[in-house]
Amino acid sequence: MKIKLLLADDHQIVLKGISFFLSMQPDFEIVGEAHNGQEAVEMTASLKPDIVLMDLNMPVMDGIEASRLIAESHPEVKVLVLTSFSDRSHVVPALRTGAIGYMLKEVEPDQLVEAIRSAYKGNVQLHPDISGVILSQLSPTASEPKAAPAKEALDSLTPRELQVLEQLTKGLSNKEIAQTLVVAEKTVKTHVSSILSKLHLTDRTQAALYAVSAFPPAE
Repeated sequence: MKIKLLLADDHQIVLKGISFFLSMQPDFEIVGEAHNGQEAVEMTASLKPDIVLMDLNMPVMDGIEASRLIAESHPEVKVLVLTSFSDRSHVVPALRTGAIGYMLKEVEPDQLVEAIRSAYKGNVQLHPDISGVILSQLSPTASEPKAAPAKEALDSLTPRELQVLEQLTKGLSNKEIAQTLVVAEKTVKTHVSSILSKLHLTDRTQAALYAVSAFPPAE
């Protein structure tokens, strides 16, 4: 089964270039190309893609608003941001819509392919530069869904769950976390489910943002 992709970008050359490259992947199917956020929302409803590769700065409707509307109406569709903006004013609002990840257009083509495949499996994808933006600039009041981790909520986590939560800020997959912590992948999956339940979160992106405010960078 192929991963169905909807591409949204208002720059024709960029759009065609990305479409051409991704269409060469044997497990990808480009089901549509949107030129603005409004088209992306409408085409998501009609084409039912697995993933929307979303630019942010577009006419008619920007990618952040489009991502929010898609998340509300089609929660089964994953939005992976692909943009040139790496500043907090774009990163934080985009991730707060529930996007599965945030990649920069400077990413290597093979890395983008792997990010799409991993996002399809439900893993949060953050470009290395974006991880740095989140860790260094994201204040607790900007995190979603709570302004700051409640102490009693964090106290409910086991030491191992706290380690897993911290690893989520890096956008690692369960397999990668398992390798880092030297535990079984199945064990990590169990920990992630427990973390989401205890913290009343719905997905790994929220957990990653929550973890940032739980583990602020050292001064």
